[in-house]
Order: sequence, then structure tokens, then C-alpha cells
Amino acid sequence: MWLLLVVLLGLIFLYRQYRYHLILDNLTDKYIFITGCDSGFGNLLAKQMDKRGMKVLAACLTDHGAEELKKETSTRLQTIHLDVTNSQSVIAAAEWVNDIVDDKGLWGLVNNAGISIPTAVNEWLTKDDFAKILNVNLLGLIDVTLKMLPAIRRAQGRVVNIASVAGRITLCGGGYCLSKYGVESFSDSLRREMSRFGVKVSIIEPGYFKTLISNPELHIEKLHDLWEKTSEEIRTAYGQQYFENYCKSFEGLSNINPKLHQVTDCIEHALTAVYPQTRYSAGLDAKLLLIPLSYCPTAIADFFYLQK
Repeated sequence: MWLLLVVLLGLIFLYRQYRYHLILDNLTDKYIFITGCDSGFGNLLAKQMDKRGMKVLAACLTDHGAEELKKETSTRLQTIHLDVTNSQSVIAAAEWVNDIVDDKGLWGLVNNAGISIPTAVNEWLTKDDFAKILNVNLLGLIDVTLKMLPAIRRAQGRVVNIASVAGRITLCGGGYCLSKYGVESFSDSLRREMSRFGVKVSIIEPGYFKTLISNPELHIEKLHDLWEKTSEEIRTAYGQQYFENYCKSFEGLSNINPKLHQVTDCIEHALTAVYPQTRYSAGLDAKLLLIPLSYCPTAIADFFYLQK
């Protein structure tokens, strides 16, 4: 009985591995649009997919980011300025993409653009602080997706949304975790709606990786600015020692995972595999700690993250 069970599990594992490694043909004929290509995951992914021979349409926030990316890629790659918080900028980008892809349609949309500052204790923030992050990470992502969907449906393509383990378990105050929970929810509903058109939607859930948005110096600098702007009553209630300890908790970001390819490899699979996964976790911290922790009782998660 046990031997039969082991054999059955082994066959299931081998079949899953076989499916995982099936890659689409004619990748060089397909267009993909990536947001947030100035640095981090988006920048590396644009280079990675360009090397695969795909036709990359890279959206950058700055002219400098676009120019640097062009220097390191082939002439196939094209760039456009995009501010995902500006609907007119999003509309212009969608029109630009449609002019390029024409009837072929857009095979892949990768919603990567994101920010994480300001991140702080909720009471130290204002409504505008929350809105700043939500406008980029969630509302901007939704706006870009809605404008690109007609081209994606024509190609029966893929939507890949960069969420986070922070969309599974709340790791900090502020708008970042709120936005990533929102990305998870939007992606789930979109996946169900798009299945009738042959469009597949995947969610990438990275752990902690060393990118510009995880720069500890920038986080700590902003924390000092926020602390100075809070009321005297709030500073007295929390105390200087609590503030200093909270700032120190960001120093560990300098030692986090620098292997960004662990994330971009997941995105590449979602774009190129015959059978893409619904969710991809990237990084050992996500796989072995944070995602399992999200299934644990609240008291256990609080034990790890409650500020003393």
C-alpha cells in the first residue's frame, strides 16, 4: 500500500515537472509590455526577455532610465515614458502599444512599477501618505491593466502582476501592504473573468529583495521626516526609544537577497510557459517562512512581528 502511494506521488511529481518545463514556440514573435523598467525587477526583466528574443516594450518613469536601458539591450527593445498615476500618460502608452502590436495583440503585460515609501507606524502617516503608495502600486496597476486588456485579449496573452508576500501577511504599517493585498484581490477576479478569453493571469509574490524601494537609508530618512511632523502628543505617547528601535528595524534591509533573477525567472516562466502558474513565490524567506506564516494563527504571526 505504502509503496503504491510513493509511486503515485512520484509520478505526480514527474508529471508536474514535465508540465512546468513546457515552453511556448515562436516567442520571438510576441510583444510584452513591462512597467517600472528604470531599475530593479523591471529593468532586469526587460534585459532578460530581450535576450530571449522577445519584443520588449519597456515603460520607464525617467528619460535617464530609458536611455541606460537602451544602452544594454538590442534594437528590438523600445521604451516609452510612463507615469502610472497619470491617466493621460497611461492612455498615451496604451495607444502607443496598440500602434506597435496592431492586430497581433499584446502577448504579455507585466505590472511591475511600485514604491514602498513612506512606510511607518500608521498613526505617524497622513491620508496622502497612504494615497501616494496606493496610486502607484494598486490604482496605477489597475489603470494600466484596463487600458491594455483589449490588446491582450486579441493575443490571448498573459497578465503578470507583481504582488508581494506582504499581500499575504501584513508586515508593516502604511499603504504598501494595503496595496499588495489589493493586487492579490484584483488579480484573482481578473483571472476568473479573463479565462473565457484564453487570457492567463499570474501573481508573483517575492520575499525581501535588494531593490531601490528596499533601500534602508531612504526609509530611515523618511521616518525622521515623518517623526518631526507628528504632533507632540504622538511623539510623547510612543517615545523616542520606540522611534529609534523602529528605525533600526529597517537596517536589516541592507542584508537582504540581492539575487533579483529569482523573481524575474518566475516572471519569465509566467510569460513563456505553456502552463503558467497562478502564483509564484520567490526567495527562500517567502517559501519557507512568510507564506507558511500567513497560514498560522494570528498569535504566531504577531509573535514574530509585534513591535515591542
